[in-house]
Amino acid sequence: MIDIDPTILTILMLGGVLVIILSGHLLGAAVGGLALVIGFLVLGDATFQIMYLRVYSIALHYGLAAVALFVFMGSMLERSGIAEELYNGLYLWLSGFRGGLAVTTVVLGTVLAACVGVIAASVSMLTLVALPAMIKRNYDKSLACGTCAVGGTLGILIPPSIMLVIYGPMAQVSVGKLFMGAFIPGFTLAFMYIVYIAIRCFIQPQAGPSVPVEQRTTASFLKKTTMLLKALVPTAFIVLAVLGTIFLGIASPTEAASVGALASIILAAIHRRLSWQVLKDTCLTTMRVSSFSFFIAGMSYAFVGVFLSMGCGEVLMNLILSAPGGRWGAFIAVMLVMFILGMFIDWLGILFIVVPIIAPVAPALGFDPVWFGIMICVNLQMAFNTPPLAQAIFFVKGSAAPELGIELIDIIKGVLPFIFLIMLGLVIFAVFPQMILWLPSIMIK
Repeated sequence: MIDIDPTILTILMLGGVLVIILSGHLLGAAVGGLALVIGFLVLGDATFQIMYLRVYSIALHYGLAAVALFVFMGSMLERSGIAEELYNGLYLWLSGFRGGLAVTTVVLGTVLAACVGVIAASVSMLTLVALPAMIKRNYDKSLACGTCAVGGTLGILIPPSIMLVIYGPMAQVSVGKLFMGAFIPGFTLAFMYIVYIAIRCFIQPQAGPSVPVEQRTTASFLKKTTMLLKALVPTAFIVLAVLGTIFLGIASPTEAASVGALASIILAAIHRRLSWQVLKDTCLTTMRVSSFSFFIAGMSYAFVGVFLSMGCGEVLMNLILSAPGGRWGAFIAVMLVMFILGMFIDWLGILFIVVPIIAPVAPALGFDPVWFGIMICVNLQMAFNTPPLAQAIFFVKGSAAPELGIELIDIIKGVLPFIFLIMLGLVIFAVFPQMILWLPSIMIK
Protein backbone atom coordinates (compact mmCIF):
# COMPACT_ATOMS: atom_id res chain seq x y z
CA MET A 1 0.00 0.00 0.00
CA ILE A 2 1.15 3.53 -0.82
CA ASP A 3 0.85 6.43 1.63
CA ILE A 4 -0.49 9.44 -0.30
CA ASP A 5 -1.78 12.72 1.07
CA PRO A 6 -5.64 12.87 0.94
CA THR A 7 -5.47 16.21 -0.89
CA ILE A 8 -3.45 14.66 -3.71
CA LEU A 9 -5.80 11.67 -3.76
CA THR A 10 -8.79 14.00 -4.07
CA ILE A 11 -7.21 15.69 -7.09
CA LEU A 12 -6.32 12.35 -8.64
CA MET A 13 -9.78 10.85 -8.13
CA LEU A 14 -11.89 13.80 -9.28
CA GLY A 15 -9.46 14.87 -11.99
CA GLY A 16 -9.24 11.30 -13.22
CA VAL A 17 -13.03 11.03 -13.52
CA LEU A 18 -13.21 14.24 -15.54
CA VAL A 19 -10.37 13.24 -17.87
CA ILE A 20 -11.74 9.75 -18.47
CA ILE A 21 -15.26 11.02 -19.18
CA LEU A 22 -14.06 13.73 -21.55
CA SER A 23 -12.08 11.07 -23.42
CA GLY A 24 -15.36 9.35 -24.26
CA HIS A 25 -15.20 6.25 -22.07
CA LEU A 26 -18.29 4.65 -20.55
CA LEU A 27 -19.03 6.43 -17.26
CA GLY A 28 -19.77 3.38 -15.09
CA ALA A 29 -16.75 1.39 -16.24
CA ALA A 30 -14.50 4.46 -16.00
CA VAL A 31 -15.30 5.41 -12.40
CA GLY A 32 -15.38 1.80 -11.25
CA GLY A 33 -12.00 1.07 -12.78
CA LEU A 34 -10.47 4.25 -11.39
CA ALA A 35 -11.72 3.47 -7.88
CA LEU A 36 -10.43 -0.09 -8.11
CA VAL A 37 -6.90 0.88 -9.24
CA ILE A 38 -6.28 3.84 -6.92
CA GLY A 39 -8.14 2.20 -4.04
CA PHE A 40 -6.05 -0.98 -4.31
CA LEU A 41 -2.79 1.03 -4.32
CA VAL A 42 -3.82 3.00 -1.22
CA LEU A 43 -6.14 0.70 0.75
CA GLY A 44 -5.05 -2.70 -0.48
CA ASP A 45 -7.46 -5.67 -0.36
CA ALA A 46 -9.99 -3.63 1.65
CA THR A 47 -10.93 -1.94 -1.64
CA PHE A 48 -12.67 -5.09 -2.88
CA GLN A 49 -14.75 -5.33 0.30
CA ILE A 50 -15.70 -1.64 0.16
CA MET A 51 -16.76 -1.78 -3.49
CA TYR A 52 -18.67 -5.05 -3.03
CA LEU A 53 -20.66 -3.75 -0.07
CA ARG A 54 -21.46 -0.45 -1.81
CA VAL A 55 -22.69 -2.16 -5.00
CA TYR A 56 -24.69 -4.68 -2.95
CA SER A 57 -26.34 -1.97 -0.85
CA ILE A 58 -27.36 0.13 -3.85
CA ALA A 59 -28.72 -2.96 -5.64
CA LEU A 60 -31.03 -3.64 -2.69
CA HIS A 61 -32.15 -0.04 -2.23
CA TYR A 62 -35.96 -0.09 -2.29
CA GLY A 63 -36.33 3.53 -3.36
CA LEU A 64 -34.40 3.08 -6.60
CA ALA A 65 -36.99 0.56 -7.81
CA ALA A 66 -39.07 3.65 -8.60
CA VAL A 67 -36.63 4.52 -11.40
CA ALA A 68 -37.70 1.55 -13.53
CA LEU A 69 -41.38 2.10 -12.72
CA PHE A 70 -41.30 5.79 -13.64
CA VAL A 71 -39.39 5.04 -16.84
CA PHE A 72 -42.06 2.48 -17.73
CA MET A 73 -44.81 5.01 -16.97
CA GLY A 74 -43.18 7.71 -19.07
CA SER A 75 -42.48 5.40 -21.97
CA MET A 76 -46.07 4.09 -21.97
CA LEU A 77 -47.52 7.61 -21.82
CA GLU A 78 -45.28 8.62 -24.71
CA ARG A 79 -47.21 6.10 -26.81
CA SER A 80 -50.66 6.87 -25.38
CA GLY A 81 -51.46 9.86 -27.60
CA ILE A 82 -51.84 12.23 -24.65
CA ALA A 83 -49.37 14.78 -26.08
CA GLU A 84 -51.25 15.21 -29.36
CA GLU A 85 -54.61 15.60 -27.62
CA LEU A 86 -53.26 18.16 -25.16
CA TYR A 87 -51.57 20.18 -27.89
CA ASN A 88 -54.72 20.26 -30.01
CA GLY A 89 -56.82 21.34 -27.03
CA LEU A 90 -54.42 24.11 -26.02
CA TYR A 91 -53.94 25.17 -29.64
CA LEU A 92 -57.63 26.02 -29.97
CA TRP A 93 -57.38 28.44 -27.05
CA LEU A 94 -54.01 30.11 -27.57
CA SER A 95 -53.28 30.15 -31.30
CA GLY A 96 -54.82 33.61 -31.70
CA PHE A 97 -52.26 35.29 -29.40
CA ARG A 98 -48.77 36.46 -30.28
CA GLY A 99 -46.43 33.70 -29.22
CA GLY A 100 -49.46 31.55 -28.45
CA LEU A 101 -48.02 28.39 -29.97
CA ALA A 102 -44.78 28.81 -27.99
CA VAL A 103 -46.82 29.35 -24.81
CA THR A 104 -48.83 26.25 -25.69
CA THR A 105 -45.56 24.32 -26.01
CA VAL A 106 -44.41 25.39 -22.52
CA VAL A 107 -47.81 24.55 -20.99
CA LEU A 108 -47.76 21.17 -22.73
CA GLY A 109 -44.21 20.59 -21.48
CA THR A 110 -45.34 21.42 -17.94
CA VAL A 111 -48.24 18.99 -18.11
CA LEU A 112 -46.07 16.27 -19.63
CA ALA A 113 -43.51 16.87 -16.87
CA ALA A 114 -46.14 15.97 -14.28
CA CYS A 115 -46.87 12.74 -16.16
CA VAL A 116 -43.75 11.55 -17.95
CA GLY A 117 -40.64 12.73 -16.08
CA VAL A 118 -38.31 11.32 -18.76
CA ILE A 119 -36.44 14.10 -20.58
CA ALA A 120 -35.76 12.27 -23.84
CA ALA A 121 -39.46 11.46 -24.19
CA SER A 122 -40.70 14.96 -23.25
CA VAL A 123 -38.32 16.89 -25.51
CA SER A 124 -38.85 14.53 -28.43
CA MET A 125 -42.64 14.69 -28.10
CA LEU A 126 -42.65 18.49 -27.99
CA THR A 127 -40.34 18.66 -31.00
CA LEU A 128 -42.46 16.26 -33.03
CA VAL A 129 -45.81 17.78 -32.07
CA ALA A 130 -45.17 21.52 -31.63
CA LEU A 131 -42.09 22.49 -33.65
CA PRO A 132 -43.56 21.87 -37.13
CA ALA A 133 -46.66 23.93 -36.24
CA MET A 134 -44.52 26.89 -35.13
CA ILE A 135 -42.12 26.78 -38.08
CA LYS A 136 -45.05 26.46 -40.51
CA ARG A 137 -46.51 29.68 -39.09
CA ASN A 138 -43.24 31.63 -39.43
CA TYR A 139 -42.11 31.57 -35.81
CA ASP A 140 -38.51 32.55 -35.19
CA LYS A 141 -36.56 29.29 -35.41
CA SER A 142 -34.49 29.98 -32.31
CA LEU A 143 -37.57 30.78 -30.21
CA ALA A 144 -39.42 27.70 -31.47
CA CYS A 145 -36.46 25.36 -30.87
CA GLY A 146 -35.58 26.88 -27.49
CA THR A 147 -39.16 26.52 -26.31
CA CYS A 148 -39.22 22.82 -27.21
CA ALA A 149 -35.89 22.19 -25.47
CA VAL A 150 -36.59 23.95 -22.17
CA GLY A 151 -40.27 22.99 -22.08
CA GLY A 152 -39.24 19.34 -22.24
CA THR A 153 -36.59 19.67 -19.55
CA LEU A 154 -39.17 20.78 -16.99
CA GLY A 155 -39.75 17.05 -16.57
CA ILE A 156 -36.43 16.66 -14.78
CA LEU A 157 -37.70 18.94 -12.01
CA ILE A 158 -41.49 18.70 -11.81
CA PRO A 159 -42.47 15.38 -10.18
CA PRO A 160 -42.46 12.53 -10.92
CA SER A 161 -38.82 13.25 -11.71
CA ILE A 162 -36.24 10.53 -12.18
CA MET A 163 -33.59 12.98 -10.97
CA LEU A 164 -35.38 13.48 -7.65
CA VAL A 165 -35.90 9.73 -7.26
CA ILE A 166 -32.15 9.21 -7.58
CA TYR A 167 -31.08 12.30 -5.63
CA GLY A 168 -33.04 11.24 -2.52
CA PRO A 169 -31.19 7.97 -1.78
CA MET A 170 -27.83 9.48 -2.77
CA ALA A 171 -28.26 12.39 -0.33
CA GLN A 172 -30.33 10.43 2.22
CA VAL A 173 -33.26 12.83 1.84
CA SER A 174 -36.95 11.85 1.60
CA VAL A 175 -37.97 11.49 -2.05
CA GLY A 176 -41.55 12.39 -1.11
CA LYS A 177 -40.41 15.70 0.39
CA LEU A 178 -38.26 16.38 -2.67
CA PHE A 179 -41.29 15.75 -4.89
CA MET A 180 -43.40 18.23 -2.96
CA GLY A 181 -40.56 20.76 -2.76
CA ALA A 182 -40.05 20.72 -6.54
CA PHE A 183 -43.61 21.65 -7.49
CA ILE A 184 -43.56 25.40 -6.90
CA PRO A 185 -40.05 25.93 -8.37
CA GLY A 186 -41.03 23.90 -11.46
CA PHE A 187 -44.24 25.84 -12.04
CA THR A 188 -42.45 29.12 -11.30
CA LEU A 189 -39.88 28.43 -14.01
CA ALA A 190 -42.67 27.51 -16.45
CA PHE A 191 -44.42 30.81 -15.62
CA MET A 192 -41.18 32.74 -16.18
CA TYR A 193 -40.76 31.08 -19.58
CA ILE A 194 -44.29 32.09 -20.56
CA VAL A 195 -43.76 35.68 -19.42
CA TYR A 196 -40.52 35.89 -21.42
CA ILE A 197 -42.23 34.54 -24.55
CA ALA A 198 -45.15 36.97 -24.17
CA ILE A 199 -42.85 39.99 -23.68
CA ARG A 200 -40.55 39.04 -26.54
CA CYS A 201 -43.43 38.45 -28.95
CA PHE A 202 -45.01 41.76 -27.89
CA ILE A 203 -41.77 43.62 -28.64
CA GLN A 204 -40.96 41.50 -31.73
CA PRO A 205 -44.29 40.42 -33.28
CA GLN A 206 -42.46 38.67 -36.11
CA ALA A 207 -40.81 36.27 -33.64
CA GLY A 208 -44.13 34.65 -32.71
CA PRO A 209 -46.99 35.88 -34.91
CA SER A 210 -50.53 34.93 -34.04
CA VAL A 211 -52.15 32.38 -36.31
CA PRO A 212 -54.20 34.18 -39.00
CA VAL A 213 -57.94 34.05 -38.50
CA GLU A 214 -58.47 32.03 -41.67
CA GLN A 215 -56.05 29.33 -40.43
CA ARG A 216 -57.59 28.94 -36.99
CA THR A 217 -59.89 26.05 -36.26
CA THR A 218 -63.38 27.44 -35.79
CA ALA A 219 -64.98 25.87 -32.75
CA SER A 220 -67.54 26.92 -30.20
CA PHE A 221 -66.61 27.72 -26.61
CA LEU A 222 -68.23 24.45 -25.50
CA LYS A 223 -66.31 22.39 -28.05
CA LYS A 224 -62.97 23.99 -27.17
CA THR A 225 -63.58 23.46 -23.47
CA THR A 226 -64.65 19.86 -24.01
CA MET A 227 -61.52 19.08 -26.06
CA LEU A 228 -59.25 20.61 -23.45
CA LEU A 229 -60.94 18.85 -20.54
CA LYS A 230 -60.89 15.55 -22.42
CA ALA A 231 -57.11 15.85 -22.62
CA LEU A 232 -56.57 17.22 -19.11
CA VAL A 233 -58.72 14.75 -17.15
CA PRO A 234 -56.51 11.72 -17.94
CA THR A 235 -53.49 13.83 -17.04
CA ALA A 236 -55.05 14.74 -13.71
CA PHE A 237 -55.76 11.03 -13.21
CA ILE A 238 -52.05 10.21 -13.58
CA VAL A 239 -50.95 13.07 -11.31
CA LEU A 240 -53.44 12.08 -8.62
CA ALA A 241 -52.49 8.42 -8.90
CA VAL A 242 -48.81 9.19 -8.32
CA LEU A 243 -48.36 12.44 -6.46
CA GLY A 244 -51.66 12.52 -4.61
CA THR A 245 -50.93 9.21 -2.90
CA ILE A 246 -47.50 10.47 -1.83
CA PHE A 247 -48.79 13.81 -0.51
CA LEU A 248 -51.59 12.15 1.44
CA GLY A 249 -49.20 9.67 2.98
CA ILE A 250 -50.96 6.71 1.39
CA ALA A 251 -47.96 5.39 -0.52
CA SER A 252 -44.20 5.73 -0.70
CA PRO A 253 -42.67 7.05 -3.96
CA THR A 254 -41.87 3.50 -5.08
CA GLU A 255 -45.42 2.29 -4.38
CA ALA A 256 -46.83 5.39 -6.08
CA ALA A 257 -44.62 4.70 -9.11
CA SER A 258 -46.18 1.25 -9.45
CA VAL A 259 -49.65 2.84 -9.31
CA GLY A 260 -48.56 5.30 -11.99
CA ALA A 261 -47.26 2.49 -14.20
CA LEU A 262 -50.63 0.73 -13.93
CA ALA A 263 -52.47 4.00 -14.61
CA SER A 264 -50.40 4.60 -17.75
CA ILE A 265 -51.39 1.17 -19.09
CA ILE A 266 -55.06 1.94 -18.41
CA LEU A 267 -54.73 5.33 -20.13
CA ALA A 268 -53.08 3.77 -23.19
CA ALA A 269 -55.88 1.22 -23.35
CA ILE A 270 -58.55 3.94 -23.14
CA HIS A 271 -56.87 5.74 -26.05
CA ARG A 272 -56.76 2.43 -27.94
CA ARG A 273 -52.98 2.60 -28.18
CA LEU A 274 -52.26 -0.48 -26.06
CA SER A 275 -50.98 -3.45 -28.02
CA TRP A 276 -48.50 -6.26 -27.60
CA GLN A 277 -45.93 -4.30 -29.64
CA VAL A 278 -46.38 -1.17 -27.51
CA LEU A 279 -46.03 -3.19 -24.31
CA LYS A 280 -42.95 -4.94 -25.68
CA ASP A 281 -41.30 -1.68 -26.77
CA THR A 282 -42.10 -0.07 -23.42
CA CYS A 283 -40.58 -2.96 -21.48
CA LEU A 284 -37.45 -2.95 -23.66
CA THR A 285 -37.04 0.81 -23.18
CA THR A 286 -37.48 0.39 -19.44
CA MET A 287 -34.90 -2.38 -19.24
CA ARG A 288 -32.41 -0.46 -21.36
CA VAL A 289 -32.67 2.83 -19.46
CA SER A 290 -32.89 1.21 -16.03
CA SER A 291 -29.99 -1.20 -16.51
CA PHE A 292 -27.82 1.66 -17.77
CA SER A 293 -28.80 3.77 -14.75
CA PHE A 294 -28.23 0.95 -12.24
CA PHE A 295 -24.82 0.09 -13.72
CA ILE A 296 -23.74 3.72 -13.32
CA ALA A 297 -25.30 3.75 -9.84
CA GLY A 298 -23.39 0.69 -8.66
CA MET A 299 -19.99 1.73 -10.00
CA SER A 300 -20.38 5.37 -8.92
CA TYR A 301 -21.51 4.39 -5.42
CA ALA A 302 -18.50 2.09 -5.15
CA PHE A 303 -16.28 4.96 -6.31
CA VAL A 304 -17.73 7.20 -3.59
CA GLY A 305 -17.10 4.50 -0.97
CA VAL A 306 -13.43 4.30 -1.89
CA PHE A 307 -13.22 8.11 -2.16
CA LEU A 308 -14.58 8.59 1.37
CA SER A 309 -12.51 5.73 2.85
CA MET A 310 -9.31 7.47 1.72
CA GLY A 311 -10.27 10.69 3.53
CA CYS A 312 -11.00 12.64 0.36
CA GLY A 313 -14.50 13.58 1.50
CA GLU A 314 -13.14 15.57 4.42
CA VAL A 315 -10.71 17.38 2.12
CA LEU A 316 -13.51 18.39 -0.21
CA MET A 317 -15.83 19.46 2.61
CA ASN A 318 -13.11 21.57 4.25
CA LEU A 319 -12.40 23.19 0.89
CA ILE A 320 -16.05 24.14 0.40
CA LEU A 321 -16.51 25.33 3.99
CA SER A 322 -13.41 27.53 3.71
CA ALA A 323 -14.76 29.41 0.68
CA PRO A 324 -14.81 33.20 1.20
CA GLY A 325 -18.18 34.77 1.99
CA GLY A 326 -19.31 32.43 4.75
CA ARG A 327 -22.03 29.86 4.16
CA TRP A 328 -23.44 31.70 1.15
CA GLY A 329 -20.01 31.86 -0.40
CA ALA A 330 -19.71 28.11 0.09
CA PHE A 331 -23.17 27.59 -1.39
CA ILE A 332 -22.30 29.69 -4.46
CA ALA A 333 -19.11 27.65 -4.86
CA VAL A 334 -21.16 24.42 -4.86
CA MET A 335 -23.61 25.85 -7.41
CA LEU A 336 -20.77 26.98 -9.66
CA VAL A 337 -19.11 23.57 -9.52
CA MET A 338 -22.40 21.84 -10.36
CA PHE A 339 -23.00 24.21 -13.27
CA ILE A 340 -19.54 23.60 -14.73
CA LEU A 341 -19.78 19.84 -14.26
CA GLY A 342 -23.18 19.88 -15.97
CA MET A 343 -21.58 21.22 -19.13
CA PHE A 344 -19.35 18.16 -19.45
CA ILE A 345 -20.77 15.26 -17.41
CA ASP A 346 -24.11 13.48 -17.69
CA TRP A 347 -26.47 14.32 -14.81
CA LEU A 348 -26.53 10.68 -13.70
CA GLY A 349 -22.80 10.78 -13.10
CA ILE A 350 -23.10 14.01 -11.14
CA LEU A 351 -25.85 12.61 -8.92
CA PHE A 352 -24.14 9.31 -8.23
CA ILE A 353 -20.60 10.63 -7.82
CA VAL A 354 -20.81 14.21 -6.57
CA VAL A 355 -24.05 14.33 -4.54
CA PRO A 356 -23.06 11.73 -1.87
CA ILE A 357 -19.88 13.73 -1.33
CA ILE A 358 -21.36 17.24 -1.12
CA ALA A 359 -24.73 16.40 0.50
CA PRO A 360 -23.25 16.52 4.05
CA VAL A 361 -22.26 20.13 3.31
CA ALA A 362 -25.91 21.27 3.57
CA PRO A 363 -26.43 20.63 7.32
CA ALA A 364 -22.86 21.76 8.02
CA LEU A 365 -23.72 25.11 6.43
CA GLY A 366 -27.10 25.31 8.18
CA PHE A 367 -29.20 24.75 5.04
CA ASP A 368 -32.30 22.59 4.89
CA PRO A 369 -31.40 19.37 3.01
CA VAL A 370 -34.63 19.47 0.94
CA TRP A 371 -34.04 23.08 -0.10
CA PHE A 372 -30.39 22.31 -0.88
CA GLY A 373 -31.38 19.30 -2.99
CA ILE A 374 -33.97 21.18 -5.03
CA MET A 375 -31.48 23.99 -5.67
CA ILE A 376 -28.99 21.46 -7.02
CA CYS A 377 -31.67 19.85 -9.23
CA VAL A 378 -32.78 23.25 -10.58
CA ASN A 379 -29.12 23.92 -11.35
CA LEU A 380 -28.76 20.58 -13.12
CA GLN A 381 -31.80 21.41 -15.24
CA MET A 382 -29.53 23.90 -17.01
CA ALA A 383 -27.11 21.07 -17.82
CA PHE A 384 -29.56 19.76 -20.41
CA ASN A 385 -29.23 23.03 -22.34
CA THR A 386 -25.63 24.11 -21.77
CA PRO A 387 -23.14 23.01 -24.47
CA PRO A 388 -21.07 21.05 -25.12
CA LEU A 389 -23.08 18.15 -23.56
CA ALA A 390 -26.56 19.77 -23.74
CA GLN A 391 -28.69 16.65 -24.23
CA ALA A 392 -31.94 18.57 -24.82
CA ILE A 393 -30.34 20.47 -27.71
CA PHE A 394 -29.37 17.23 -29.41
CA PHE A 395 -32.79 15.67 -28.71
CA VAL A 396 -34.40 18.60 -30.55
CA LYS A 397 -31.93 18.38 -33.41
CA GLY A 398 -32.38 14.62 -33.71
CA SER A 399 -36.20 14.75 -33.54
CA ALA A 400 -36.74 17.72 -35.89
CA ALA A 401 -37.78 16.78 -39.43
CA PRO A 402 -35.04 17.63 -41.99
CA GLU A 403 -37.45 19.72 -44.07
CA LEU A 404 -37.80 22.19 -41.20
CA GLY A 405 -34.22 23.34 -41.82
CA ILE A 406 -33.22 23.44 -38.14
CA GLU A 407 -29.52 24.03 -37.49
CA LEU A 408 -27.70 23.43 -34.22
CA ILE A 409 -26.98 27.15 -33.85
CA ASP A 410 -30.73 27.89 -33.98
CA ILE A 411 -31.33 25.66 -30.95
CA ILE A 412 -28.35 27.03 -28.99
CA LYS A 413 -29.45 30.64 -29.59
CA GLY A 414 -32.96 29.65 -28.54
CA VAL A 415 -32.03 28.14 -25.17
CA LEU A 416 -29.67 30.91 -24.02
CA PRO A 417 -32.39 33.30 -22.73
CA PHE A 418 -34.01 30.43 -20.83
CA ILE A 419 -30.70 29.53 -19.18
CA PHE A 420 -30.54 33.05 -17.76
CA LEU A 421 -34.13 32.65 -16.55
CA ILE A 422 -33.16 29.48 -14.66
CA MET A 423 -30.28 31.40 -13.06
CA LEU A 424 -32.75 34.10 -12.05
CA GLY A 425 -34.99 31.38 -10.64
CA LEU A 426 -32.14 30.11 -8.48
CA VAL A 427 -31.71 33.58 -7.03
CA ILE A 428 -35.44 33.84 -6.31
CA PHE A 429 -35.54 30.43 -4.59
CA ALA A 430 -32.49 31.38 -2.52
CA VAL A 431 -34.11 34.64 -1.38
CA PHE A 432 -37.50 32.98 -0.76
CA PRO A 433 -36.72 29.42 0.46
CA GLN A 434 -40.33 28.84 1.53
CA MET A 435 -41.22 28.50 -2.15
CA ILE A 436 -39.48 25.13 -1.84
CA LEU A 437 -40.13 24.25 1.79
CA TRP A 438 -43.83 25.09 2.19
CA LEU A 439 -45.39 22.02 0.55
CA PRO A 440 -43.04 19.51 2.25
CA SER A 441 -43.90 21.11 5.60
CA ILE A 442 -47.63 20.36 5.20
CA MET A 443 -47.28 16.81 3.87
CA ILE A 444 -49.25 14.14 5.67
CA LYS A 445 -46.69 11.85 7.27
